[in-house]
Amino acid sequence: MPRFVQFSWEQSLVGPAWEFFQMAPTADGIDGFRGILHWDQGRGELAQIGTARKGIQAQGRIGVAAAVTRDLHVTQFYGHRFDGTLAVVVPKRTEFLAPIAACFFSDNFRQLVREVDQALSVTESSFGKIRFDLAHWQRVAAEKYPNGLPEPDSNDPTQWLFNGRLADSTAPLQVGVARMLGYRWPRQTGQTVSGAPPVPEDGLEQFVDEDGIVCIPSVRGEAPAAERLRALLAAAYLPAEGSAQAGGKAWSPGKLDELLSAVDYAGSNLEDWLRNGFFEQHCKLFHHRPFIWQIWDGRKDGFSALVNYHKLDHKLLEKLTYTYLGDWIKKQQEAVAREESGADDRLLKAQQLQDKLKLILEGEAPYDIFVRWKPLEQQPIGWHPDLNDGVRLNIRPFMEADVLRKRPNIKWGVDRGKNPPGSPWGEKRDNDRHLTLAEKREARGK
Repeated sequence: MPRFVQFSWEQSLVGPAWEFFQMAPTADGIDGFRGILHWDQGRGELAQIGTARKGIQAQGRIGVAAAVTRDLHVTQFYGHRFDGTLAVVVPKRTEFLAPIAACFFSDNFRQLVREVDQALSVTESSFGKIRFDLAHWQRVAAEKYPNGLPEPDSNDPTQWLFNGRLADSTAPLQVGVARMLGYRWPRQTGQTVSGAPPVPEDGLEQFVDEDGIVCIPSVRGEAPAAERLRALLAAAYLPAEGSAQAGGKAWSPGKLDELLSAVDYAGSNLEDWLRNGFFEQHCKLFHHRPFIWQIWDGRKDGFSALVNYHKLDHKLLEKLTYTYLGDWIKKQQEAVAREESGADDRLLKAQQLQDKLKLILEGEAPYDIFVRWKPLEQQPIGWHPDLNDGVRLNIRPFMEADVLRKRPNIKWGVDRGKNPPGSPWGEKRDNDRHLTLAEKREARGK
């Protein structure tokens, strides 16, 4: 799974090598729609593994699904490939879907399952053996779903069914930062997802940063991040022309206070949250696979930049290192000349950050990327990441250099299973390895 499964936000676009992949829900309702699978249209290495085709009879069909462990949380199923910790139930006839859903989403569903299977991990077939009175659940379904089952939709930005509406989302500030940095959710890229149609442009496109780097202080004449985010939020909360905005949704002086209060920054301001709260909360919300990185010099009043990981290639990291950070360093040198208080240390910290970013650009161990499923000659030299390898591996040089505002909970230990015979890294799937530039260049030369 570390090789073939990622979270949807680890890719800027899902396809054609990746497919939506349903994971076990952690709550009842629209949940678990956050994975993607490197299937490569059935031509990739994963397709050659027999177990990867288990459950394929459910593909393309509509049903319900339940986690086989813990609280047996229930969600909808829209026909995608799915995790082995998920049990999928599809009806033999379309008209049976609503009564089955009514049963699975009922208060006594778990009791019905436990009458059949008391194991910690429920066998998939047990879900088809529960007591089921069709006539009863038809009556319940008629009352509960008079217009049919709900359409696939979500206001949760961790789900690939997210509709993109900032003002209605469960994490509006996080959505605002992501939009400002140029990230779009799958339905905003023109894709029809699980039958849910693409969502139209919402006017926030005008606030998107061109290169995917937004500095928290003003750098290169650009407005500071807080000012830019405030303008985006105001536009997101403005009611559409001629519409009656729902109470409390319209932008007002108190709305920002309400948003900051919701993220435990009551009485503070946007800049404080962006500098000190955003990245830690971003990592937690997105399962410690962040796609907006906050790179800083270690000072709360120093250089700090938000970067769209999907755009952070070698050229953009050079721009961050020499252009954005270079401008900040020049400002601090001028402040030192004016004998401004604290300028000496701000200059020192910024120069140290620049030195660290140069090391990442070069990629000498330990600031290298190691991908255990690639041979030596295919390992990246310097900062030339392959997004298909995922955040877990690509973020490592930045964590080794200690330039992120907070340290995500990511480890590079031993993955389950064994490497295939003939692997240059031995039998153990050990990710905790560094390779020198000399080793990689020699292998490429051969």
